[in-house]
Amino acid sequence: MAGQQPPPGVLAALLLCLLSLGGAIEIPMDPSIQNELSQPPTITKQSVKDHIVDPRDNILIECEAKGNPAPSFHWTRNSRFFNIAKDPRVSMRRRSGTLVIDFRSGGRPEEYEGEYQCFARNKFGTALSNRIRLQVSKSPLWPKENLDPVVVQEGAPLTLQCNPPPGLPSPVIFWMSSSMEPITQDKRVSQGHNGDLYFSSVMLPDMQTDYSCNARFHFTHTIQQKNAFTLKVLTNHPYNDSSLRNHPDMYSARGVAERTPSFMYPQGTASSQMVLRGMDLLLECIASGVPTPDIAWYKKGGDLPSDKAKFENFNKALRITNVSEEDSGEYFCLASNKMGSIRHTISVRVKAAPYWLDEPKNLILAPGEDGRLVCRASGNPKPTVQWMVNGEPLQSAPPNPNREVAGDTIIFRDTQISSRAVYQCNTSNEHGYLLANAFVSVLDVPPRMLSPRNQLIRVILYNRTRLDCPFFGSPIPTLRWFKNGQGSNLDGGNYHVYENGSLEIKMTRKEDQGIYTCVATNILGKAENQVHLEVKDPTRIYRMPEDQVAKRGTTVQLECRVKHDPSLKLTVSWLKDDEPLYVGNRMKKEDESLTIFGVAERDQGSYTCIASTELDQDLAKAYLTVLADQATPTNRLAALPKGRPDRPRDLELTDLAERSVRLTWIPGDDNNSPITDYVVQFEEDQFQPGVWHDHSKFPGSVNSAILHLSPYVNYQFRVIAVNEVGSSHPSLPSERYRTSGAPPESNPADVKGEGTRKNNMEITWTPMNATSAFGPNLRYIVKWRRRETREAWSNVTVWGSRHVVGQTPVYVPYEIRVQAENDFGKGPEPDTVIGYSGEDYPRAAPTDVKIRVLNSTAVSLQWNRVYSDTVQGQLREYRAYYWRESSLLKNLWVSQKRQQASFPGDRLRGVVSRLFPYSNYKLEMVVVNGRGDGPRSETKEFATPEGVPSAPRRFRVRQPNLEMIHLEWDHPEHPNGILTGYTLKYVAFNGTKVGKQIVENFSPNQTKFTMQRADPVSRYRFTLSARTQVGSGEAATEESPAPPNEAYTNNQADIATQGWFIGLMCAIALLVLILLIVCFIKRSRGGKYPVREKKDVPLGPEDPKEEDGSFDYSDEDNKPLQGSQTSLDGTIKQQESDDSLVDYGEGGEGQFNEDGSFIGQYTVKKDKEETEGNESSEATSPVNAIYSLA
Repeated sequence: MAGQQPPPGVLAALLLCLLSLGGAIEIPMDPSIQNELSQPPTITKQSVKDHIVDPRDNILIECEAKGNPAPSFHWTRNSRFFNIAKDPRVSMRRRSGTLVIDFRSGGRPEEYEGEYQCFARNKFGTALSNRIRLQVSKSPLWPKENLDPVVVQEGAPLTLQCNPPPGLPSPVIFWMSSSMEPITQDKRVSQGHNGDLYFSSVMLPDMQTDYSCNARFHFTHTIQQKNAFTLKVLTNHPYNDSSLRNHPDMYSARGVAERTPSFMYPQGTASSQMVLRGMDLLLECIASGVPTPDIAWYKKGGDLPSDKAKFENFNKALRITNVSEEDSGEYFCLASNKMGSIRHTISVRVKAAPYWLDEPKNLILAPGEDGRLVCRASGNPKPTVQWMVNGEPLQSAPPNPNREVAGDTIIFRDTQISSRAVYQCNTSNEHGYLLANAFVSVLDVPPRMLSPRNQLIRVILYNRTRLDCPFFGSPIPTLRWFKNGQGSNLDGGNYHVYENGSLEIKMTRKEDQGIYTCVATNILGKAENQVHLEVKDPTRIYRMPEDQVAKRGTTVQLECRVKHDPSLKLTVSWLKDDEPLYVGNRMKKEDESLTIFGVAERDQGSYTCIASTELDQDLAKAYLTVLADQATPTNRLAALPKGRPDRPRDLELTDLAERSVRLTWIPGDDNNSPITDYVVQFEEDQFQPGVWHDHSKFPGSVNSAILHLSPYVNYQFRVIAVNEVGSSHPSLPSERYRTSGAPPESNPADVKGEGTRKNNMEITWTPMNATSAFGPNLRYIVKWRRRETREAWSNVTVWGSRHVVGQTPVYVPYEIRVQAENDFGKGPEPDTVIGYSGEDYPRAAPTDVKIRVLNSTAVSLQWNRVYSDTVQGQLREYRAYYWRESSLLKNLWVSQKRQQASFPGDRLRGVVSRLFPYSNYKLEMVVVNGRGDGPRSETKEFATPEGVPSAPRRFRVRQPNLEMIHLEWDHPEHPNGILTGYTLKYVAFNGTKVGKQIVENFSPNQTKFTMQRADPVSRYRFTLSARTQVGSGEAATEESPAPPNEAYTNNQADIATQGWFIGLMCAIALLVLILLIVCFIKRSRGGKYPVREKKDVPLGPEDPKEEDGSFDYSDEDNKPLQGSQTSLDGTIKQQESDDSLVDYGEGGEGQFNEDGSFIGQYTVKKDKEETEGNESSEATSPVNAIYSLA
């Protein structure tokens, strides 16, 4: 009975049975096995379920599959066999099931609409594609109609219905005027999701334009335009006075009655909506009312999902992306204005088309094994499961006793070869279906070994080792190991066998040496392989080098004696300070020691002896200390000039072999600098004759070396010696030696496949050089085929380094192989490289571009991803082209230069920044691939809000005098909004002293300002910025010029306040006062001054007149001194004097008297003013003052 539950015991038994079923066999990735095994068909590519095609193009219905043998294809149309051979327009691609319907010779695409299904069949089963519903895109014309003017009262609501013609897919609706001007939409006027245009309240300006609904159809890229609506608005205020727009109560000013909100869409107070899981839920509420209502959204009993919910159309729509079951419930929108509010409740039910919980997987079993196919899906309502086999209902298929159906699971027991088939699981409900193919393949493959036969494994004594023996077979073989062809299975003790068949020997001993045989067995046979194990003695240093202390110039020997397995090649090398040791002409390296002659300080350090074979190594370390001997003479060579070495000579080739030769040479003179290296170069005469290439490098201590050679090269060699000074000239070339040819051992590198045009692919590679050609007539076998197809390889033989594949589809992946070949044979199997054919320009533009203003200089973008098949190449980026259309400020010229913003990768959002505030912008988006830009999206318009202005231009500070300062400036270059004024901040400063800041605000039209200085000494620092409603912008800063005597004023102000300066001035004033008093006393009683009457009469110390240092005279004599003249006022004008003021650095020019003596002139001032104000230095000198007053 339906709905009856089985007993719990039955369920537990069934679950235990399912868990006990064995797993499927894993097929090795070895290509030889992959190509040999039979395989039922598998669908690899198919068209979408709802396949809408462009009526102007040929119809392509894809269906590709793989299998072994390659499957054949046939189709059904509307559940009936579709005979392709009877329709000349229909063809099927070679080695593919893809249908091509060609209309170049006529025909109507609509005739081929229907439901198609592809069947891929080989002898092991049949795989099915989805049921592909083919529909032809339609873009019908709008029915012609005459529309009467729509008469409406101002303030009343209005709906203009669009009713677009039904298109496939549905067209994109937008409203414009008949002159193709977009209709400005806002909170009051907006377009609904159904395409209608809603007016919450009609205003008189709405009749200034007409309204036409437009439908844009995707495939044909055509726009159908409906006849335009004309509005006639009845109003109580017939004049459209623009001053009323900013009126605080615009509606009442125009005589429009205010109304409470009411819903225009949806009607009523409640509605319901169903949405499918994974789709987008769009809820819409459009309300009328005066003033225009605001819309708010809520969910009963919870919050809106913030990570998935977004508001659209001025909050009139709520979109929830990727809906899930928890998004079901009741949502309500609240429309409110100052007159009241109403709500509408929308009950949302989330249903679900089927989706996979456990999709069936291919099952590969061995005969007699058990397995299961599970097809588990969920949905709402719960989907039903239908099983089919090879495209037929399971109920009508022949009975199979080894198969049991348990609801959504098929159980296979004791499967046989006859059980091979392809099973289909179809799970469906009323909202959709899922179809999955899964084949059951039963393989009977005898055991086979996957590794090379008779491998040799060598291991060091007492080490752990692992012997591998990879195998394959069906049924899964059992593997056993034997030693030396006898004894029991090896497992346990010192041996451990892993599940993959590997044998591990935990500690190898001498007795473990021998031949190990692995045997894989199943019911179809057995396979075996052998592994030879050799156990070698370890390498040991039994006499290690010891630490030594040596004097400079002596000889040191470091021993390193080694014991090793004689069958292994021993190599002894030395390190110095953990770096490879260069063995120069002062050193000698022997098998068991290292000898250093004439030890120098640079030889000091640690020396490591490394003894190694191809299997192991041992090392020992010693430290050499060099003592400096002051008495030891310096090296004779150190004082000699050093130079480059002479060229090597007498090159000789010996030990000629197929792939090697010994080259011997005689070194040239090292010219006092030891030779460090020899560089061997070669030249060949086939590919690059005359060009020398480096072959190998050898230490400077050797003059003979084995050179490894490549096949089919005509060699000649030369040698270059190297020391610390430089390189020698190359030696003379050796005789030539040609090696025998062989097939190439490698293939060309850097294989690439790239399209240079939209319908080709250029395959290129790096050509092989002479040493890798290995034979004559080197050429390349180039192979290619479409990726993930079973089509045969196309191939061509190329002698160059490129090949162009023509007539390729646009941007399709190809598998590419390039193999080298010469006359001796082909190179190894090449690696497969993935290349792509040429790209074409993208065919689609991003849709549903949404712009959200972040701030005054940045907006965020969001768009829908384009379909991958429209990119026609590698998606490089989404790119936005935008330009500044105009400024929101009138009469402000702006540059309309296009700019771009790139969003690399497959992104769906981005930010465009560095925009100009308060501007109108336009924006378009494109998809960019390697070829270039695709078509542009619909042009979007947006406006940036106000920002802060740039700095005022040409800010100038002038100071016409010490009383005032003039400031002038120009308006900012970028106002970035409506200027509301300027802010000036200034502060006075004098040296390190700063005054209080003063702020002045000016009107937006003021560009000058004059200020009075508070004092003539201080300077001023001015900061000026412009303002908008957003705030103050960038500031311009200037300083007032420095006054001319600023330095003097600063010094005076600084010194005049110092205490020491005041004391000094007081002392000078007191000294001047004392001098004036002394002069006054001398003048009142007669003065004395020293003078000689004759030049040759000196004033000796015995002269009695010199006791007081002066010569007395009396006024009563009234006789002038010799050589003097009497002035009119009775003062004496002195002409002669033995004391010249030149000695003091003052006075007038000196002159000689009649007797030849030198007389200095002394000038007597007449009055006090003349004495004090004269610029002559005589008046200011205390000495002159005394003489003049005496």
